[in-house]
Amino acid sequence: MGIKSFFAKPFAALIASKVKREAQQALLYQEKIFNELLEKGSLTLFGKDHSFKSITSYDEYKKTVPICDYEQLKQYIDRALAGEENILWPGKPLYWSKTSGTTSGVKYIPLTKDSIPYHINSARNALLCYIAETGNADFVDGKLIFLSGSPVLEEKNGIPVGRLSGIVNHHIPQYLRKNQMPSYATNCIDDWEQKVDAIVEETFTQNMTLISGIPPWVQMYFDKLIAKSGGQKVKNIFPNFKLFVYGGVNFEPYRAKIEESIGRRIDTLETYPASEGFIAYQDSQKEKGLLLLTNNGIFYEFILVDEFFNEQPTRVSLKDIELNKNYAIILNTNAGLFGYNIGDTVKFISKDPYRILVTGRIKHYISAFGEHVIGEEVEHALLSVAKQEGIEIVEFTVAPQVTPKEGGLPYHEWFVEFGTMPKNMEEFSLKVDTALQQKNIYYKDLITGNILRHLALRSVQKNAFIEYMKSEGKLGGQNKVPRLSNDRKIADKLNRFIS
Repeated sequence: MGIKSFFAKPFAALIASKVKREAQQALLYQEKIFNELLEKGSLTLFGKDHSFKSITSYDEYKKTVPICDYEQLKQYIDRALAGEENILWPGKPLYWSKTSGTTSGVKYIPLTKDSIPYHINSARNALLCYIAETGNADFVDGKLIFLSGSPVLEEKNGIPVGRLSGIVNHHIPQYLRKNQMPSYATNCIDDWEQKVDAIVEETFTQNMTLISGIPPWVQMYFDKLIAKSGGQKVKNIFPNFKLFVYGGVNFEPYRAKIEESIGRRIDTLETYPASEGFIAYQDSQKEKGLLLLTNNGIFYEFILVDEFFNEQPTRVSLKDIELNKNYAIILNTNAGLFGYNIGDTVKFISKDPYRILVTGRIKHYISAFGEHVIGEEVEHALLSVAKQEGIEIVEFTVAPQVTPKEGGLPYHEWFVEFGTMPKNMEEFSLKVDTALQQKNIYYKDLITGNILRHLALRSVQKNAFIEYMKSEGKLGGQNKVPRLSNDRKIADKLNRFIS
């Protein structure tokens, strides 16, 4: 046991105890944060425009502050970007986190002096909760790799601008700096493929013990490692590799392939960070779901997905949520975002403590015929059948085919990159279709009512999704392939990869 792992254990016990106490008083902390947001927000242009000083309850808040997205908040963000003070939060942002928006092009999300510590400490606390529960702390003595965006920051009117992962890189605690990989120079490489090649060269002979990143890009790293080693498994290249940390996507579609590349099952730790705030993390290897962080500078609101597109959807705070229902998650933060829809959907599986599953994106669904199929449902349908059949899935996406060239009924078209192919593709497709019908009654009604025909499954070439993302300029970093689209923008570009 090294000195870092020795001291990590008592510190982990202390932090894990604090996390547990806070989770037990979730509603109390939510009320406290709500009042603090109103108090500080009242000093801003947004707060004055929305009469924060006169708000005395959550019910009044809902009447005064509308749900908004980036476009609706852009008038305030543009003024803050121009250098004005006290627009969304007192003073000026500490950073601007640059993200890729689907409707707004580049988005600039504020990070403030009040909010940035929660981004840093939440990632740390997730690891400490893991250590406290498992007793496994040896990984802190080895090399830790974080596959992230470039730490090179630009400036806008004196405020640093960059990707969230690049900004956070500047705040990694000093005691972990010597363990951190890749090097700063390698991390600054813009071209993702060149960057991964450089990371492989730097890490190949190192004692890697923790690897963190979005699963598809970690898989690319593993593929290149294995190729360099002449076909060895990752467990042989990094015999002390103990923990895989991920976020941003559901790990299950990638689990089989990643574990096959590693050569054994290892512990995994899921996190739910966003530029808008660090929302949740996996606090236990024994419990399902992620612990909602209720003392993290965020006051949460929720809207049932079924109501979200109504003219007056019902907004509820944490105390009024119900289990096993899909909600759009709305944030009010100490970075100056109020009534802000981040586009994610979650489902609560526990109230004691509040634990969630991330179920998809509010804009990533198929409802071309009123079926409203969501990401959680397609993932379950494909992965449950693949597991039964011993089939390995690398990546996939689904889109509606409303007007088939061949004529006949419309259908859902699935583009799947297989690690191992089904013995009988038609039989496999029908099983996936049946599994989806069992998850979504509306889809089943459309199939049985001869409105839709059974899904069509297209096998695509190896690395098809990597090539697609490269063609879109979205290879690597925090970019992800949407599981679902209600149009054919992605599907039509994947047609050329059908094998």
